[in-house]
Amino acid sequence: MKRFFLIISFVLFAVSSKAQEPQVIDRVVAVVGQNIILQSDIEAQYMQLRLQGGIQGSASSIRCEILEDLMFRKLMLNQAEMDSITVTDEQVNAEVDRLVRYFISQLGSQENLEKYYKKSMSEIKEELFRMRKDQMLEEQVQQTMLANVEVTPAEVRKCYYDIPHDSVPMVNSKYEIAHIVKKPSITLEQKLEVKDRLYKMRKRILDGERFSTLALLYSEDPGSAKKGGELGFHGRGEFAPEFEAAAFNLRDGEISEVIETEFGFHIIQMIERRGEFVNVRHILLTVKVSPEALQEAYDELDSIAKLINNDSITFDEAVRKFSDENDKISGGILVNPNTGSTLFDASELDQQVSFTINRMQVGELSEPVPMKTDDNKDAYRLLYLKRKTAPHKANLKDDYTLIRDWAMQQKREEIINKWIANNSQKAYIKVIDDFKDCDFMFDWKFAE
Repeated sequence: MKRFFLIISFVLFAVSSKAQEPQVIDRVVAVVGQNIILQSDIEAQYMQLRLQGGIQGSASSIRCEILEDLMFRKLMLNQAEMDSITVTDEQVNAEVDRLVRYFISQLGSQENLEKYYKKSMSEIKEELFRMRKDQMLEEQVQQTMLANVEVTPAEVRKCYYDIPHDSVPMVNSKYEIAHIVKKPSITLEQKLEVKDRLYKMRKRILDGERFSTLALLYSEDPGSAKKGGELGFHGRGEFAPEFEAAAFNLRDGEISEVIETEFGFHIIQMIERRGEFVNVRHILLTVKVSPEALQEAYDELDSIAKLINNDSITFDEAVRKFSDENDKISGGILVNPNTGSTLFDASELDQQVSFTINRMQVGELSEPVPMKTDDNKDAYRLLYLKRKTAPHKANLKDDYTLIRDWAMQQKREEIINKWIANNSQKAYIKVIDDFKDCDFMFDWKFAE
């Protein structure tokens, strides 16, 4: 199981986990300063990991890791108190409101949220307040502890050479890919046609037809269409700007004019407003790329590919001259959103890209392949395989970034270990006998 320490996360079931877990005879299993850890705290997280499929290892070792995470968090709370670190109620309430908005967006309405957790909104907010306040204090202590942590090239090399030769991990093939994108044009006539369809639907609703029925039949937002277009309660900053401006200006039951956003065209109906939260319905229609425009994009890319393959133009020149994507300035090279590098593992690639690239040689150009743009429009692109690494044992030349991440993780764990060893001597920490045989990751000092 992955260790928890470097990122403290909040989970959706946290509010209700104790209500849903199997009942156990509760007891105090650890004391850290003035904070206690209950058996039920451990069991709640254990059940949550089981629900998420995050169990790797024996049940006893998982519970030991959970206990160590909880001890670390309680020790940070103890340190926050000693250092007079505080967060204001306004800061915590802002975070609670954000979480409530998120939960409502996931469950559809405030009523669904209360029903799911079997608690009133005030009870949910009260519990979230306590949990988020502790978490914010922990985050401040942790940020101070790990502030300005960097690794030098010498530390990266040491991290690598400290790994026994037969334990150096294998690295899968990595791909560096560039592309030239052609986005089919959308005409003004096509946009006007979609707007006209929405205006006609708006008139039908004003003439007495149900908004929810038309949304179910015609809306192209699959998430809300099946709910009659209803989006659930949302606050400011959660919609596209144009959508938000229109939604928050509506009165109960009122229907907006046709609104254009990056997603397409909408009409909106206000269901209910509660302070700075609104629940609205909408009907979304998107402007479809015509088959003719899509074929034109394909043909243009095919012609560009012939120019490149005939050495009439280089790939880099073709990117700058012809690509419709914003990355043309950087040569059309794809950037891995998970790592920020230009290298991808096969598992990180889009399925269509992976299928195409696996059949190519380095320096080869693909035929035009279909893609979806950021706004979910159909387009085509040429893929160019710039580099491919063979499966190999990690080494400093090819995998420096990866090894640097290992060194950074190692350094952070060393800092945390020193912090725990130092601060656990200052705080009273007691663990019951049942957990004293745990193979803890860090150097704890327990009271006798």
